[in-house]
Amino acid sequence: MALASLLALLTAAGYAVLCAVKPFAPCRKCSGSGVRTRRSTVTLCRRCHGDRARLRIGRRLLNNSRSIHAHGTRPHATNRKATPWQ
Repeated sequence: MALASLLALLTAAGYAVLCAVKPFAPCRKCSGSGVRTRRSTVTLCRRCHGDRARLRIGRRLLNNSRSIHAHGTRPHATNRKATPWQ
């Protein structure tokens, strides 16, 4: 049981490092080419919009959590109280 937990923890840590180092992955729909061919027409990939790469799910979760934390902890210009020394 402990070995399985350690393996799961190492896998999650490895994926977190991968998301930090290489946040973009090749698009799976167009195989990283940016275009899709259907019969005789060539169109931009709808999933990656021709960028050939997509943001990894783990990186998207990290960015979202950072945004939530920033909105909850940083004072906004309308919420600041005037201090006597300013």
